[in-house]
Amino acid sequence: MFPGVDGFHWTAGHIIFLCLFFTVALTIFTTVVSAAMHTIRDFRSHRAIDFCWHADFADLPAADRRCRHELAGRVISRTCDNAFDCRHCEKYSEFAVLPARGIGHDLGLSYANDRLYHRGHTWVKPEEDGTVTVGLDELAEHLVGTPDSCKLPAIGSELDLNQTAWGMEKNGTEISVRAPIEGTVTAVGGPKDGWYLKLRPRLDMHDPKTLRHLLRGQEVNGWLSRELDRLQLQLRAPGAAPTLADGGMLMPDLMDAIPQADWDTVLADTFLQV
Repeated sequence: MFPGVDGFHWTAGHIIFLCLFFTVALTIFTTVVSAAMHTIRDFRSHRAIDFCWHADFADLPAADRRCRHELAGRVISRTCDNAFDCRHCEKYSEFAVLPARGIGHDLGLSYANDRLYHRGHTWVKPEEDGTVTVGLDELAEHLVGTPDSCKLPAIGSELDLNQTAWGMEKNGTEISVRAPIEGTVTAVGGPKDGWYLKLRPRLDMHDPKTLRHLLRGQEVNGWLSRELDRLQLQLRAPGAAPTLADGGMLMPDLMDAIPQADWDTVLADTFLQV
């Protein structure tokens, strides 16, 4: 049926067949090229990371998707449907003006008021020069202790909200830490420095919405209470060391103290590694 093949003759039927064949082939080729170009454009425009995070968020159990206003006691019950990005929540202003009724009891962990907290257990501290410093919060540090190794991004790298900001390894287990804010990496630290990244935020720091997705005040206390309850259940096992010492204080270096625990599950839930 093709030119050059024995028995081929230029007839009306052959010409019609070749026209249809090459039309279909051209359509398939154009579709594949268009899909590839859209994929490349999505990655360049940061949309692919956003798609991945929204898919991961949808896989989180409902108990892990509680609205910040529920954590603060402003509402009785509400599930977040904005992937923890309150900047795009139409209900935020309506609930934010309600009084916080959460119980502010001491949880034995230090969460400074000059920092904001991401649910992937990082903190963000705005600096006077317009940058922000990012580190692991105290609960994450109590779990991991000192990591065996860290893989930090290169200075100048662009990070998107909720993508992997840096990686760690502890006792053979890999840990991915999500970025709490989008921006350009201007400096890198490590566990010995008490912080891991310094970022130049992509959005205007003078806009109150820029950091609105991060937890603060009684929201932090309500969130930590639930996180500690989860850890008690996940780390409780026959013959294992107690998760909490007397008085409710979280033990340090839990990955070393309880090596037999299901750390893949614990770390996945703690760092939102769905």
